[in-house]
Amino acid sequence: MPHILIVDDDLHIGNLLEETLNAEGYSVSRAFSGTDALEVLSKEKPDLILLDLMLPNLSGEELLPKIKDIPVIVVSAKIDVANKVDLLLGGAVDYVTKPFDMRELLARIAVQLRKNNENELKFRELTLFSDILTAKIANTEIHLTRTECAILKLLMQNPRNPVGKSTILDKISLDTPDCTERSLKQHISNIRKKLQTVNGEDYIEAVYGIGFKMKS
Repeated sequence: MPHILIVDDDLHIGNLLEETLNAEGYSVSRAFSGTDALEVLSKEKPDLILLDLMLPNLSGEELLPKIKDIPVIVVSAKIDVANKVDLLLGGAVDYVTKPFDMRELLARIAVQLRKNNENELKFRELTLFSDILTAKIANTEIHLTRTECAILKLLMQNPRNPVGKSTILDKISLDTPDCTERSLKQHISNIRKKLQTVNGEDYIEAVYGIGFKMKS
């Protein structure tokens, strides 16, 4: 069940959103100020945040840069175009102006959650955020090249099955033309070293005569 955090000091709007989201099958948390939201985020990680801008103590604009690895849809009465652009460039994934159509907001939420599921993969303690070329083990971030990210994503999408070398090259060829049959082994080695550096664990193994797979 996807979990959504509503950050809004307007009780009427917050209650309406919570009731509607619960009816749609989402679990909901509430925060009524920017500082409230930080307290909630220190204890849990929602799948998406609906963020008002005009908040007490800490505004939405001030809160946004403090939110990491969670999609944020700004829901605000502010309609200034420059402000929207700044927020979208500053980390928000979407901007909905109050008053809003609930059906439209639900559709935008569904789109972002779907994107998030496609871009975020988990295997054991390892999480891959393919949209930002970053992996994470516990709280340690590992930065990947585009080629490394594409290879790791493919392996994590098929965690129980070995992926052939030719399949890897074929699947990632459009995005990573620098990866060749000769360089593939080196790219795999680089990924393994980066992940091992964090906790000493090996997450990828070679399958003789076939290719590579995630190590159970």
